[in-house]
Amino acid sequence: QVQLVESGGGLVQPGGSLRLSCVARSRGIWFYPMGWYRQVSGKQRELVARMTTGGTITYEDTLQGRFTISRDLAKNTLYLQMNNLKPEDTATYYCNQDPPQDELWGQGTQVTVSS
Repeated sequence: QVQLVESGGGLVQPGGSLRLSCVARSRGIWFYPMGWYRQVSGKQRELVARMTTGGTITYEDTLQGRFTISRDLAKNTLYLQMNNLKPEDTATYYCNQDPPQDELWGQGTQVTVSS
């Protein structure tokens, strides 16, 4: 069964950086577009970055220039580099296919941006 495991979150000051990782337990997942999502408590989960199987990348409009999605197929890992973090980036971050599949939601990784 495919499993996605996110890591790399933490507490960071405004302006700081974090790199999130998403390890897939199945190579087959890369046959689908993948995305990073985030959810603030009480709000809907939103897609922040997306990568197609061919490597085409799109970002949520307000995040372009600060966030970078990438992947390492040899390591079965999807990354999200986040720079110049702001308090409004505080959320739980998840990876999943795009569109997301209910059975693939993992525990996520918490990112807290605070001074």
